[in-house]
Amino acid sequence: MNRIAIIGCSGGGKSTLARRLTERLGLPIVHLDVLYWGPNWTTGDYAAFRVSLAEAVGGEQWISDGNFPDSADLHLARADLIVWVDQPRLLCLWRVVWRVIVTGGRRRPDLPEGCPETFDPWLWGYVWRWDRETRPAMEAAIARHARATPLIRLSSDARIKAWLAGVSPAATRPYG
Repeated sequence: MNRIAIIGCSGGGKSTLARRLTERLGLPIVHLDVLYWGPNWTTGDYAAFRVSLAEAVGGEQWISDGNFPDSADLHLARADLIVWVDQPRLLCLWRVVWRVIVTGGRRRPDLPEGCPETFDPWLWGYVWRWDRETRPAMEAAIARHARATPLIRLSSDARIKAWLAGVSPAATRPYG
């Protein structure tokens, strides 16, 4: 496991899992949101995002955190493993609200500069519509670009914790 793509609904625990995997495996994290969003959550230049993403996942070792099904040809196609954090919608919705309270409106490390956590109705709608809109797009992207890539679905915090406990630094191999 040298290239791991972590996908799933906002609030499900993708970024937390990415950080914990980085601590365990020593692989760099590529937060797709950091590459895409501009200050104050302005929509980024998609062509520039693709160039940045291609560069970020062009190496032989990384963990990507984020969805962006239209860029699956870059991050999912190169992954050795896809981890789908597949938590229940209401839990994800609660967590996106809770993290605004906990962070006090500050920016988390997995967010771009100038993009603090806020009470964001757009994000709430995104989480609410995830199963109807983004899930099918991600499934189609996997079928199109990463059909043969091993896929693990983790549907609870307990399953995430158990899977992470079984991940060993010996699972990665250096390239040289």
